[in-house]
Amino acid sequence: MPERSMRDAITEALDEELERDSSTYLIGEDVADAGGSFGLTRGLLDSYGPERVIDTPISEAAIVGSSAGAALTGSRPIAEIMYADFMGLAADQVMNQAGLFKYMFGGDASVPMTIRTVNGGAGFNAAAQHSKSLHGLFMHMAGVRVVLASTVYDAKGLLKSAIRCDDPVVFFEHMGLYNRKGEIPAESYTLPLGEAAVEREGDDVTVVATQQLLHDALNVAETLSGDISVEVINPRTLAPLDRETLAESAKKTGRVVVADESLIRNGPASYIAGRIEEDAFYHLEAPVSVVGVDDTPIPFSPPLADAVVPDAEAIENAITALPRL
Repeated sequence: MPERSMRDAITEALDEELERDSSTYLIGEDVADAGGSFGLTRGLLDSYGPERVIDTPISEAAIVGSSAGAALTGSRPIAEIMYADFMGLAADQVMNQAGLFKYMFGGDASVPMTIRTVNGGAGFNAAAQHSKSLHGLFMHMAGVRVVLASTVYDAKGLLKSAIRCDDPVVFFEHMGLYNRKGEIPAESYTLPLGEAAVEREGDDVTVVATQQLLHDALNVAETLSGDISVEVINPRTLAPLDRETLAESAKKTGRVVVADESLIRNGPASYIAGRIEEDAFYHLEAPVSVVGVDDTPIPFSPPLADAVVPDAEAIENAITALPRL
């Protein structure tokens, strides 16, 4: 299979879906001539023209609101929001509009809209206003699907499925993973939304990890392999969450660590931990451990950011602190 960077895999997914379905179009700040703030839409203006690759003013509410309206009338927009931090400006359009129309109109309306956005700026000195991981916020919005790109294979397959989905999808891409490479099929493929992936099998402890922390968890699993057998699960989508796969693993190992770059307080890791304890309680040998960001913004200072954002060491410490390991 050919090797691609996550950046290239996402561009390929956009290109393939624009070619496949004439109702799709891209919209966002600098997505046309500039090729997107991270270069992921470069070349698509030349291929599909200004009617399908559309630059906008700096108004996240307008980008998402117009996309929701277009989706209601038969289009399949792909909106780009430069940073997840700016999604707050469009939150009403997602929470009170796009996510609700299907239910408000008795199932007769659909909003096939995908919003691509970026989180994980901590390792790039992006500071407090360009580094937040807000996928937990959108998990709390009814009718909205939440997808995380954690591997190159996932990025392409899940994005294509998100674009084809008839519900609004918020698709989070991690800044630190854009240059990570991986093998993907040469032919077109999709991955189902709502199905987790067991990235490594193990018997002693389960680690559920997202985005950059997934790769940290895999490295830790290899480091500890002589003493502790670690199973690593990539949830892929947070809404819907594949509770069955998570529960099966928890029942097998009896010990679980959940790692995510969001705030621990009311965050995805805490939610996942709660569902595992609910679904596998009588099989657990210890409370589920949660690794995430404490109640603080992401600092600009690299040493301070390193102290705040969890990493492989935090995952390893959580594993080795579990009883009987």
